[in-house]
Amino acid sequence: MNDYHFKLVKVQGEFVWHDHSETDEVFLLIKGQMEIHFRDGKVQLNEGEMFVVPKGLEHKPVAEGECHILLVEPAGTVNTGGAVSEKTVANDVWI
Repeated sequence: MNDYHFKLVKVQGEFVWHDHSETDEVFLLIKGQMEIHFRDGKVQLNEGEMFVVPKGLEHKPVAEGECHILLVEPAGTVNTGGAVSEKTVANDVWI
């Protein structure tokens, strides 16, 4: 919608430390529980809660159990931002 993607994702475990220098990132937790870690703290999300990670803020999503999340971000946003790791996927690829 208007050059934004709404991405439904399932996650479990720790993601990589990364940031998105050009955009905020919206997490809407559909199912489960997760934390978003920051270098100076963390926020916990429960079902139905939403959190916006401001652009440029380094973060690492962590989910002990499987979580279902809706991510809202501009089309073309790489999942690991400026970080490159084994979890980086080509843009617009279903995994």
